[in-house]
Amino acid sequence: MRAWSVLIAAGVALLAGASPQAQPEQAPRVYTAEVDGIIHPVAAEYVAGVIAKADADKAALVVITLRTPGGLVESTRDINNSIIHAKTPVAVFVGPSGNRAASAGFLITIAADIAAMAPATHIGAAHPVAGNGEKIDDTMAKKMASDVAAYARTLATQRKRNVSLVEQAVQESRSFTEQEALSASPPLIDLVANDVPDLLHKLDGRTIRRFDGQTQTLHTSASTVVAVNMSWQQRVLSAIAHPQIAYLLLTLGTLGLTIELWSPGAILPGIAGGICLLLAFFAFQVLPVSYTGVLLILFGLFLLVLEVKVTSYGLLGVGGVMSLLLGSIMLIDSPLPELQIGLRLIVPVTLAIASILVFLVTLAVNAQRTAPVTGASGMLDEIGYAMTAIDAGATGPVRAHGEIWTATADDRIEAGGPVRVTAVEGLRLRVASAGGAPSASAGLPSA
Repeated sequence: MRAWSVLIAAGVALLAGASPQAQPEQAPRVYTAEVDGIIHPVAAEYVAGVIAKADADKAALVVITLRTPGGLVESTRDINNSIIHAKTPVAVFVGPSGNRAASAGFLITIAADIAAMAPATHIGAAHPVAGNGEKIDDTMAKKMASDVAAYARTLATQRKRNVSLVEQAVQESRSFTEQEALSASPPLIDLVANDVPDLLHKLDGRTIRRFDGQTQTLHTSASTVVAVNMSWQQRVLSAIAHPQIAYLLLTLGTLGLTIELWSPGAILPGIAGGICLLLAFFAFQVLPVSYTGVLLILFGLFLLVLEVKVTSYGLLGVGGVMSLLLGSIMLIDSPLPELQIGLRLIVPVTLAIASILVFLVTLAVNAQRTAPVTGASGMLDEIGYAMTAIDAGATGPVRAHGEIWTATADDRIEAGGPVRVTAVEGLRLRVASAGGAPSASAGLPSA
């Protein structure tokens, strides 16, 4: 028994000495995302998803490469809330060189744990503006500007950034280059980096202060970069959510369905128009759309169609074009000029749609006015020849429309005399003399 105890003790010692080597520490993960374009709900959903994935993976850092002219305030707040409540530190990198983060992008940069910019970039110009790009100067505009300024000051204060410059960016539409933002006291941003790898190199070992006041040291050396792209649904919606694309989809969709209603069975215009309209309404869920503008566009198309059918001496046509124009201008209900549809697009599209509709409706009306060439209606006013002499009220054979018919004459017709069909009574014609000399060959038998 004692021997067995010695053997067991020796085995335990050997197992303890032969413990496996410590596993190498896993390289830190850095999640990256790119927001390029207008800030809208799709962008907010995308950023929130990236941060959620990084939190679940216990990543070391999230880097959001940002280039934007601005966007919706509510979507901006959603993105900032995701950044503020993230477990993973979030860096916003304005780049690459030559780009900007204006308006909403400026607020997102200020809200980040790390604010970085590439050389030759700028941020700022966060003042609320009217649809034509001018500053709003009424009471509501002052309230809007005051609200945005207070929000920006809150972010800057908590992030220990330059509150005075943030205030100027909102109230005075001031912008800052990367050097101006970095050299300010206190600075607006934390550092300047050439690109994301350079940013990660400069952040390694840096201690940052989170939004809740806690400090955290970053370890980004030899990190594994995980790029998170938009899903295909987000990419499609983000592409068609551009105001000009949504406007084109609306007008083309309406035009396609209108053509399909004029010529049932064409199929292709109806399918294409339906798809375009569905995509347009899908985009309108993201864009701040004025449905008054949508109704004006539809009313303008109705007036243009009515112009061809009703004699108005051009009044309906002018009203239709004006309704299309005003509806297009009012379609996007947003103070941001980036979300507005420019006149350079509105005027050509309005004139093109009006011209196409007038042309198509004119063709349809002309087709309706064209005399029928088949059936009983096609026989009316047809010119033929009497094969024999026919007394008034009597019947006789006539040749008309390439066929031999039994016809009742309204007046006496000589053999070979020209006749005109005045009515079709079942399989019998009613004819009248058409005047002119009799045809020498009209009375010959015909197969």
